Amino acid sequence: MHIAPVTKANRALVTALQLAPEQMDFVASNADSLREARSDRDARPRAVIVGDQPVGFLMYEVPRDHDEARIYRFMIDRAWQGRGYGKAALRAVLEEIRGLGHIRHVSICYEPENEAARRLYRSAGFVEEGLDEDGEMIADLLLPAGDR
Repeated sequence: MHIAPVTKANRALVTALQLAPEQMDFVASNADSLREARSDRDARPRAVIVGDQPVGFLMYEVPRDHDEARIYRFMIDRAWQGRGYGKAALRAVLEEIRGLGHIRHVSICYEPENEAARRLYRSAGFVEEGLDEDGEMIADLLLPAGDR
C-alpha cells in the first residue's frame, strides 16, 4: 500500500470509489474534493493504492507560511474497508507531511458520530480538541521535534 498523487490516469478510478451507505454523510465525494483541489493551490489530493488499484482517497493542505497541515478528506472504499488500509494510509500521509520539514502539527476534522474515524485517529496519537463552527470534531497531532 502507498499513497500517490491523483493524476489523469487514476482520476476516474478515484472518483468511482464509494463509502458504505451509512457513511455517505461523513465526507464529501471524491469528485467534489478533486474539483475543490483545482482551485486550492495548497491542496494535495492523494490516492490510496494497493498494487495498482486505488482503494481510497485523502486530501490534505499545507499552507506554505504555516507550521500546520490539515487533513480534510479521508476515505477507504467500502469494498476495501476492514483490511488495515486506513491505518496504513494515515501512517503514509503523516510520513509525507513529516518529510516536508516545517510542519509542527497536523489537524483533522470528522463527524463526531463517526466512531471508526475517531478510533483510527486516536490510535495515531490525535487528541480531540472540540467541535468547530460546523459541528465537526477537531483533533490535533503534535509532531515530535525530531520529525521536523
